[in-house]
Amino acid sequence: MTTQELIQAYYAAFNAGDMPAFLALLAEDVIHDINQGERQIGKAAFATFMEKMNRCYRETLQEIVVMTHEEGTRAAAEFVVHGEYLADDEGLPPARGQTYQLPAGAFFEIRDGQVARISNYYNLNDWLQQVAPAASQADPRPGNETLG
Repeated sequence: MTTQELIQAYYAAFNAGDMPAFLALLAEDVIHDINQGERQIGKAAFATFMEKMNRCYRETLQEIVVMTHEEGTRAAAEFVVHGEYLADDEGLPPARGQTYQLPAGAFFEIRDGQVARISNYYNLNDWLQQVAPAASQADPRPGNETLG
């Protein structure tokens, strides 16, 4: 499988909600850089993160564009997240089924045909404006409990 095919398979599994296929594409020691958050290491940590995400959000990614380095060791993707906020996520505004569309991107490191690192990026303030317009000026990161 080429790097292009690997990243396309990664997003196809995500969009299908096929977590076993999704996680199978990751290296055991995968590094996951969470947008405006911590770095987590390991497939088990990634699986736990995805359990929380799937509980709190229903998302599909559209308009996916994948770019790869000629050596196949790096890739990037740009896409639009179409989502619904299903359940409260700690430190964020209350969930009431709000929907959102959010441009996002990801950077990948590939090793031995698997995703060894993924760093995701999106504009958190844009998301906040869409799900809780009155709270969008607050800083929702843990330790900054300024959201009502």
